[in-house]
Amino acid sequence: MAAQIPPFSQSVKLKYVKLGYQYLVNHMLAFSLIPIIITLSLTLLQTGPEQIYQLWSSMEFTFVQTICFLFLAVYASTVFIMTRPRTVYLVDFALFKPPQCMRVSFAGFMEHARMAPFTEPKSLNFQMKILERSGLGEQTCLPPAIHYIPPCPNMALAREEAELVIFSCVDTLFKNTGIKPKDVDFLILNCSLFSPTPSLTAMVINKYKMRSNIKSFNLSGMGCSAGLISIDLAKDLLQQYPNSNAVVISTEILTPNVYLGKERAMLLPNCLFRMGGAAILLSNRWSDRRRAKYRLSHVVRTHKGADDASYRCVSQEEDSEGNVGIMLNIDLMRIAGEALKSNITTIGPLVLPASEQILFAISLVRRKLFDPKLKPYIPDFKKAFEHFCIHAGGRAVIDELQKSLQLTAEQVEASRMTLHRFGNTSSSSLWYELSYIESKGRMKRGDRVWQIAFGSGFKCNSAVWKCNRTIEKPATGAWADCIDKYPVHIPEVVKL
Repeated sequence: MAAQIPPFSQSVKLKYVKLGYQYLVNHMLAFSLIPIIITLSLTLLQTGPEQIYQLWSSMEFTFVQTICFLFLAVYASTVFIMTRPRTVYLVDFALFKPPQCMRVSFAGFMEHARMAPFTEPKSLNFQMKILERSGLGEQTCLPPAIHYIPPCPNMALAREEAELVIFSCVDTLFKNTGIKPKDVDFLILNCSLFSPTPSLTAMVINKYKMRSNIKSFNLSGMGCSAGLISIDLAKDLLQQYPNSNAVVISTEILTPNVYLGKERAMLLPNCLFRMGGAAILLSNRWSDRRRAKYRLSHVVRTHKGADDASYRCVSQEEDSEGNVGIMLNIDLMRIAGEALKSNITTIGPLVLPASEQILFAISLVRRKLFDPKLKPYIPDFKKAFEHFCIHAGGRAVIDELQKSLQLTAEQVEASRMTLHRFGNTSSSSLWYELSYIESKGRMKRGDRVWQIAFGSGFKCNSAVWKCNRTIEKPATGAWADCIDKYPVHIPEVVKL
């Protein structure tokens, strides 16, 4: 009796078949060059020095032809050097670390909520449930104006908060990088909900006595994804102006935006948003390439629902008492998913290896031509990136992206721990997450980082960075005094 052939799934591990396929496809060009290199090598080995000299002698070039050839070579090299994109380096970044006196515990938050105007049992229960499931810890901070009973959201205190957050970040950045204020060419500051006159950029320029011809940009009203919009703007400027640098400041000023009404959806930001800020130094100077931490690979911006009123996922609204706050639409996660899908479609071909692109293309063709109900293939972005920084807007956002991108617990650890330690710091949360990865000593030379941010509009913006050098654990910074305690277990519900 003939021996039966063992089942394929048992005789060969499919995992290794997939790894072999990926290696073959991703190195297809190298494999195709091997026969050509072998053929040329054998031909050269069979050809003697005299034959090579005779071949060179047979090619007779006149003096004019030689000069023309050299001119074309120099011209082509010059055009290539002048027109190629300039490399944008991230030299360093600094974070705002709130003082301990501004800490807001759950018990303290609820005590103040009970004493706030328009307080009613339903509003208190709603805020308590949000805090219990928020993923925030007991060390998050709020500005002094919100610690008052009742809160005092006036312009003077908002300015004080802005000065505290912004100046702290910029002071640390200048100290760590050694750059002088007068050497800054571009200043970009994004703050969505506080846009005073004089502007916040004017405040920074006057404080540090920057040059009178500095080019400054103040971005507002763009939500939590504004930080990467600022990075994209800085990249465009640095592509146009050689030998330049840019300071980007990302923050959100909470003082004038505290909500004192009783509309549930508008109370949600009070529970999640906390103090935070970041200052980033970008440069296109060749001299900065050695000390820079990262170099920018791609920035992708997608915008969903700009012309559809039903897509107003995050907007300013006014309740029946005339109080203004931020209204979160129940369609938030659906529109966020659509924005992420558009972003992935754009960034995928730029970063994914060939093996994943082929599988995605095959899946797309099958869905279009054969079965529209077929589940789309989700590319394995873990093969393109070593680290992920997902905007710490809330536990639901992190959970959904972890599920959609099939990420491991370690790959979303930076986002969860940032939300726990600092809360939702809006556009600066991505930089707290990047600092967490550095503080854990996980950032190695050549590692790629994908920053994903969501914001009002609805926007999904992302940036890809490549680590320029292995980064040692920093001795100072926002995480320095607590990094050894993390990661911590975050329960689904914290009973208050």
